Amino acid sequence: GGGSMKRRAGQREKELKKKKLLEELGENQLPYMTPAHADFHQLWKTKYSKLVFRKSDTVPEELHQTVQKGFLTLREHDCFFQDLVRIKGKDFLTPVSRILIGNPGCTYKYLNTRLFTVPWPTEGYDIKYCSPEIHDACKALIRLNDYLHIEAVKALQGQNLLETKEIKDTAVTDREQSSATSLTEQSSVPKDQSHVCVPEDDSTSLKNRTSYNVTLLNYMDPLQMLYLKQEPYFGMGNMAVSWHHDENLVESSVVAVYNYSCEESAVEESNDQDVKGRDPAVWHVGLKVAWDIETPGLAMPLHQGDFYLMLDDLNMTHQHCVLAGLSPRFSSTHRVADCSRGTLEYIFGQCELALQNLQAESDLMAWSVKSLEAAVVKQAEEIHNEVEFEWLRQFWFQGKRYLKCTDWWLKPMAKLEEFWRKMEIMTSLVLSEIQKQQEIEEQRNETISCFLLVLKERQKLRKEWTVR
Repeated sequence: GGGSMKRRAGQREKELKKKKLLEELGENQLPYMTPAHADFHQLWKTKYSKLVFRKSDTVPEELHQTVQKGFLTLREHDCFFQDLVRIKGKDFLTPVSRILIGNPGCTYKYLNTRLFTVPWPTEGYDIKYCSPEIHDACKALIRLNDYLHIEAVKALQGQNLLETKEIKDTAVTDREQSSATSLTEQSSVPKDQSHVCVPEDDSTSLKNRTSYNVTLLNYMDPLQMLYLKQEPYFGMGNMAVSWHHDENLVESSVVAVYNYSCEESAVEESNDQDVKGRDPAVWHVGLKVAWDIETPGLAMPLHQGDFYLMLDDLNMTHQHCVLAGLSPRFSSTHRVADCSRGTLEYIFGQCELALQNLQAESDLMAWSVKSLEAAVVKQAEEIHNEVEFEWLRQFWFQGKRYLKCTDWWLKPMAKLEEFWRKMEIMTSLVLSEIQKQQEIEEQRNETISCFLLVLKERQKLRKEWTVR
């Protein structure tokens, strides 16, 4: 519908902007800085202050060990998969392999691909894992999640990013002073300051912006990759993940990324580091201000056990990429996914809503539709499309890969399929009812045109999914 047309227009606009940017650049590359630059900290403080970085030694050693063991377990059990994603109508396999772990029944959609969580151990849910090791790995990640949640809260407090707009202006001067220290220190907020004052009218409250419901785990061994894209604007070298904004997140929510590069001491900084660029042996996160060629880029080296936070609107105002080093690397990227339309609870609710228009006849072998009102028919058919294309096909097209970890999704998927079968019956009933009504009147025409529109969309999407 209108949404996808708007998206396409936005896509085109972005393409043009990008083309114009690259033309303006020509052969020249924009400057970027690493910590080896004298002005690095000044640039970070002024243009990238909402990037918070924590060195590995700020994290409890025992948590490192548990989490890193969890990563290796998931790799041993072949739980990481390249995703088939869709960009501008074409399908690509991601160079990075991923798995989504998080709240039961929650999903995360990126680049037209819906990932379904391997549920982490959650009170009140009976989750069967394929092995005790996988259970332990998921448990390690929920522990990391809790830890990063607390760190995110402290970081927001430390940067005064919680008050409403009015207070913000007065707090700026204190913030400038504290942010220089808070970027490098573990936290500029004393441990005991746990009471947070968040105004009630702040629409996205502290909790909403830091309560991660999923983590998207990434794994890549760069030496296994035949070809990696080169970073185009700054000449930063091999990219594992191209420039992007993270999508499908709650507005202004914090993203936390824990890095585990499996570096041998051999891969540590090569000594002939020339100040010009980044060390190609070391993994980095790259940042740039979106649509801006004045501000130099930033390339932040990532070592085993480091983590960083993208606070507030950084993910909107800036883009980031991941620059590959030489060693294999895992990361755990914790997010507040916007799952208003992405949970099982939601889609089951939608199904119940659609099926209110279907009633069993007294002999129980037959069904009939209650209403042929245009709005009722349209709603039911749109939900029919939603359950088919956003859930059933998304789930099955990536194969049965989740079964390597857990069978948790099989029951709900079977239930959704039952609902879908009933909706198929409903569609054919509406069709025959419309054909029965001979008299051509306003209301019938309206119903027919709504109905046809949704059916055409269904046809188009079925073809598209068959191709995928």
